[in-house]
Amino acid sequence: MNNWEKLLVSAMAVFMISGTVFIPVAENSTVEASSSYSGLKNSVNSIMSDIRMQNATSSIMIRKASTGEVIYQYYPDRSITPASSLKLLTGAAALDTLGENYRFTTAVLTDGKVKNGTLNGNLYLRGQGDPTLLKSHFDNFADGLVKQGVKRVTGNLIGDDTWYDAVRLSAGILEEDEPYYYAAPISALTFSPNGDFDAGSVIVEATPSANGKVTKVTLTPATNVLQVVNQSKTVPKGNKNTLKITRQVGTNKVIITGNSPIGTSGKKEWISVTDPTLYALDVFKKSLGEKGITFSTYSKFIQGKTPKNAHALVSRKSMPLKDLIIPFMKLSNNTHAEMLAKEMGKVKYGKGSWDAGLKVMREFVDSNGLDIAKWKFEDASGISYSNKITSSQLSQLLYVVRKEPWYNTYMNSLPIAGVSDRFIGGTLRNRLNTAPAKGNIMAKTGSLEHIRSLAGYAKTKDGETLIFTILTENAKTSTIPVIDQIATAITNSSSRH
Repeated sequence: MNNWEKLLVSAMAVFMISGTVFIPVAENSTVEASSSYSGLKNSVNSIMSDIRMQNATSSIMIRKASTGEVIYQYYPDRSITPASSLKLLTGAAALDTLGENYRFTTAVLTDGKVKNGTLNGNLYLRGQGDPTLLKSHFDNFADGLVKQGVKRVTGNLIGDDTWYDAVRLSAGILEEDEPYYYAAPISALTFSPNGDFDAGSVIVEATPSANGKVTKVTLTPATNVLQVVNQSKTVPKGNKNTLKITRQVGTNKVIITGNSPIGTSGKKEWISVTDPTLYALDVFKKSLGEKGITFSTYSKFIQGKTPKNAHALVSRKSMPLKDLIIPFMKLSNNTHAEMLAKEMGKVKYGKGSWDAGLKVMREFVDSNGLDIAKWKFEDASGISYSNKITSSQLSQLLYVVRKEPWYNTYMNSLPIAGVSDRFIGGTLRNRLNTAPAKGNIMAKTGSLEHIRSLAGYAKTKDGETLIFTILTENAKTSTIPVIDQIATAITNSSSRH
């Protein structure tokens, strides 16, 4: 704890008066060290009187980015479930551990030889944690094999995901979330349906066909790993769209129900697959077939490990982490967070596991002078309700990373308020979109049921940067409007009053 944070209030709770509203400060919390920004303090106190915040459990801290000086706090040491604001730690630890220029490698190898257009041996697709593999990359692999004379393979097509362990789901994922992209299983060999890089998911779209007929269903990419059970129906124009797309937990059955009115766009869902390795293998097999490469009738398409005597035929490296962190943080990509955790564990301890990766993250917390006892997390994405942090600690993290050589990359990965471009505004593109907040807030959002958070950096009307962390849980109604009022008040504040 810094010097300016070591003043303690009395054992009894202290009450700050804002008009007739009393805002309690936690016992043993730090005293506001700053005598400036009195107008901001009054504004936040007033906003905190909102019934939505009074009915929620909150922890808030605002400090100067230049010095770390605390300006405002509200139960700063209260432990709150952070949701995706935990990614602020994951992103920082990944940049520090792996480096801005870190790339993931994927390769196609063989233990055989090519003779007269036939590869006599097995073909291995070896993944090493790249969450950005697309169909076009598999097409390029197939092109590369064709250029080396491969027209037929006598052996098996084997997917190698042994770079990471076999544990697919992080702790705390609810069964009801498993069918969807944000809770997709984690594998060192995985595949993304488009440039958002939601690895391990398939885009399932149901659109109206002819009246009384089942809807038309499209999978992107085309894959055989999902079995579609279409129980939906096309209905006349003007009816309500009641389409629902989900996956039966524990199976590959995609269940589509409800009505799709003519003239509507239907419904689209990003559905997770049960086994990302077999998914990647299936799509790669299609790419090979499209380029004219065939397999023996005895060939199998299975998971396995690449033998040491295998040699690479084609390979690719992913975009560097400094580019990958953009879709990761801007779009709050859970699979990226969990894969980065496993990669940190693999690089530092030789184990691509959550235990090893989360250990690296805890060591990062400790090495930066933060209080590891106040950081409780069992995943890297923030999807678990068991995760707990305080606004004081999260605020301190945002302060200490400013000294790092990768800080600009880190800051630029945060969503920017009110900017409509998805890879700039990210999860804040439709929030805080008027002056003075628009363009002046760079922050990470967090959202779970009854939980909302926002933490990052805000520029005041004087041009000073303030760090703010707002964590709320147990809310009866959404606290987002009130959180946004606080963020707006920060951008509208001045140190002079």
